[in-house]
Amino acid sequence: DVETTSTDAMRADLVGLGVAWAPGEAAYIPLAHVEGEQLDWGMVKEALQPFFANQTTPKLAHNGKYDLTVCLRHGLGVDGPIHDTMLLAWLIDPAGRALGLKAQAAALLGWQMTELTQIIGSGRKQVTIDQAPMQQVTAYCGADVDATLQLYDLLAPKVQEAGLWSLYETVELPLLPVLTDMEMAGILLDVDYLADMSSKIGARLGELQDEMFKLAGHEFNLRSTQQMSKVLFAEMGFPTRGIAKTSSGQYSTAVSELDKLLAMRSELSADQQRLLELIVEQRQLEKLRGTYIDALPGQVNPATGRIHTSFNQTGSSTGRLSSSDPNLQNIPIRTDLGREIRRAFVAPPGWLLISADYSQVELRVLAHVAQEPALIDAFRADQDIHAATAARLFGRPIEEIDRHQRGLAKTINFATIYGSSAFGISARTDMDPKQAAQFLDQYFVTYPKIREYIGATTAQLHRDGYVQTLLGRKRFFPELKESRLPFNQRAALERAAINAPIQGAAADIMKLAMIRLHERLRAGGYRARMLLQVHDELVLELPPEEKEDVVALVREVMCNAYQLDVPLKVDVEAGPNWYDLEKAG
Repeated sequence: DVETTSTDAMRADLVGLGVAWAPGEAAYIPLAHVEGEQLDWGMVKEALQPFFANQTTPKLAHNGKYDLTVCLRHGLGVDGPIHDTMLLAWLIDPAGRALGLKAQAAALLGWQMTELTQIIGSGRKQVTIDQAPMQQVTAYCGADVDATLQLYDLLAPKVQEAGLWSLYETVELPLLPVLTDMEMAGILLDVDYLADMSSKIGARLGELQDEMFKLAGHEFNLRSTQQMSKVLFAEMGFPTRGIAKTSSGQYSTAVSELDKLLAMRSELSADQQRLLELIVEQRQLEKLRGTYIDALPGQVNPATGRIHTSFNQTGSSTGRLSSSDPNLQNIPIRTDLGREIRRAFVAPPGWLLISADYSQVELRVLAHVAQEPALIDAFRADQDIHAATAARLFGRPIEEIDRHQRGLAKTINFATIYGSSAFGISARTDMDPKQAAQFLDQYFVTYPKIREYIGATTAQLHRDGYVQTLLGRKRFFPELKESRLPFNQRAALERAAINAPIQGAAADIMKLAMIRLHERLRAGGYRARMLLQVHDELVLELPPEEKEDVVALVREVMCNAYQLDVPLKVDVEAGPNWYDLEKAG
């Protein structure tokens, strides 16, 4: 366990190092405290390096990615398996949020451990740990490493008993150093491009404001929900049918309520329609500018000149990775402007970025787990799966399917993955609930094995209290034990259970691909390296002379990460940034 000056592993200074080798036997090595006798880091590294670099000696930490990053940044090489008690706790309870060391020690060991704020303070009086009394830090860190060691002895057998050890050993354990390397690599950001983008959005926001004031007949505070409500409903006479009210009694102008007004478009005047369009655009632009365009430059690490997101291995209950500081999973790609933010993520001068994206991986997993012959055949024939579904649903040749029919088929294909009902499909299409129910029935006639999969998964959920992926990852649903669970909550849990084995298997496949690609790139001596993982996409940077070999390697590894009854397909593109990409290989 490292003690540092920051929670950001890429900016933290190393203050001390705690080690434990048996329950109750631990030591603290002070390195950079303001007061007290310190040990020389060069001497400490020399003494510790043989143990930390030994490939056969397992290491153990809680949230080990942080400790590993700090050690590597400060020149201590670490090799061999790095076990992580946080990962073990998460595998047993993937929906749990009390995964911190203190919470786990309280729950499993009955320990009430000292909180960090008790040592360094809080608020304005907070200091960094190098300024705290060394004796207190020694006891604090010693307890941390001792607890970690004892938690491992309790958690490892639980993971084995739950049948999750193979998943841990083959996926989560080897992924930790891969994610560490990706986080440390970071990605280059074109700050000037974002500044120019911010300036253009500012000008557009000014135009929108002027037009809104003109339509309203006066100026008002666009950020005041009360003033906005007064303009819309009291002054301009927008319909209030079905519109929720705030706690202060005003009609709400939240996004969900604006969507209701948009659905009443036929009842609105031309001025009302235009004002609604302007409000929606203004809010989208403000959100993009505040969350990404103006915020991202402030997250560039001054030492590296790059953005270093954190990949959260325990961030979801299905096994999907999430990212934070900044969250690159949420950059909107459904709007032109949102996609253009990706242009700011660039390759170093003279280098290239590669984007490798799994094509419809969740639908491919669905075809495999459901063993639906029609879907399997369509994927094996490399057909447009949504057009192929539409052809079966509408009883027409695939070449005669129009955009609208394909769109309906796409909606129901993905709705099935998420366990949607007829009502849910109705909300996403122009069909009423009755038509949607008929359409869903026709879908299950077309793909009967999918109905069987949904039935079998729901039955397993109620029988065992969990569902699982192809690799054995389990999603538990203890809430189902509540006898008075409302129908809508029970239905939501069932929908989540239908989706979990599919989304979880897709996540497992991506993780296997990342582990193997990381190994192959290192073994091949390539300078290419993985930088980002976003949903079903991997982003790498590389020198142009490696492009042909690495594109072929990426496609080979990702397509063969896991053997399904349908082929895995990967779209690979290359270019100078994350937006301007062209098909590669």
